[in-house]
Amino acid sequence: MVLSTTAPDANLPGMQSDAEDVRAYIGEVPEQRREVIVRLAEACREELRGFAETMDYRMPSYSRNGIVEVAFASQKQHISLYVLRTDVLESHRDQLKGLSVGKGCIRYRNPDQVNDAVVRSMLRATAATTGPVC
Repeated sequence: MVLSTTAPDANLPGMQSDAEDVRAYIGEVPEQRREVIVRLAEACREELRGFAETMDYRMPSYSRNGIVEVAFASQKQHISLYVLRTDVLESHRDQLKGLSVGKGCIRYRNPDQVNDAVVRSMLRATAATTGPVC
């Protein structure tokens, strides 16, 4: 597991994107975060087969049957990963210790905190479940 306590770059802009697609959104992400945002998009495309990739709520979103189940965004103080299947987030909560985790949102204050293996595990679990969405 990769954890860092480095403070976020307070000078980064928040992302209120008007991008029409995920590729354009990634082009708008600050350079310091672009690599991790690209990895998140790639993981979603690979693990969420059959999901629609769209821009909902001004962020990259992945939906099945018209319901957004996963999304991510570069915010001013953190990178947000929304895992909206409550059973998936709960089953991974122990692997997210040290992070700010809410009802359906994981906040990474530093890009180095994003653990690709845990993210992919959550995405695979999302694809495999039909549990409740928060």
